[in-house]
Parts: sequence; C-alpha cells; structure tokens
Amino acid sequence: MSLPETLGIRHVALFVSDLGRAEAFYRGVLGYQVEWRPDPDNVYLTAGGQDNLALHKGSPGAETRLDHFGIVLRRAADVDAWHAHLEAAGTEIVKPPKTHRDGARSFYAKDPDGNVLQFIHHPPISDRS
Repeated sequence: MSLPETLGIRHVALFVSDLGRAEAFYRGVLGYQVEWRPDPDNVYLTAGGQDNLALHKGSPGAETRLDHFGIVLRRAADVDAWHAHLEAAGTEIVKPPKTHRDGARSFYAKDPDGNVLQFIHHPPISDRS
C-alpha cells in the first residue's frame, strides 16, 4: 500500500499553566495570530498560516507538558488511509477519525513511548501546500 505524503509537523498542542501569559508570549513575542478560540480554555494560533499552535489551559498545579503533536496531511481522505495503515500495524489508536467543528479531520495514535500523534487534515494549513 502506498501511503499519502505528509506535509510535516506543523501542529503542536501544549498544556499551559497560564493561558493568558502563554498567549501573550506567542502573540506578542513570537508574532503568532489567533486562528480560532473555541472557548475560554483553548486558543489556536498560527504563524503566517503555515503552522498551528494549540494552547490548552492545564489543570492547576499540573506539570506543563506536551499534549500531542500533529502530522499534517494534504486531504481529509488521507486521514483515513493513515488510520487504516497504523491500525493494521498494531499501533494503539487513542481516538478514531472524526471531522471537527472547524472542518479539520483527524485521529490520534500513540508512538512506542506513549507520545500522542495527531494525523490531521487542517484546511488552513493543508490547502496552502
């Protein structure tokens, strides 16, 4: 089976201890812009439409950590092809493919060390490449 080409790792999601402070840093210091704010505990930032950085409010007192990183795919159908491939390889699937409210389509799987990867077709990024 020939797998669809990936467009690289252009999406990272972080749990942060102070959402306002983190947003101020990424926007004010690094120049990211708000792409989407679905609720008060989450904000999605972009850098020139090429990257997507998700900031998620962490639990009080919790250690800040990586939530997951995303591997960007060109087409929504590529999400399903990768899901079938990883499932056939015995990879642990965390969440099956679904289409999100913002039009993205993705699924989540774990690498051998337990890191969570999101295979995602995210139109603002995928459609630019």
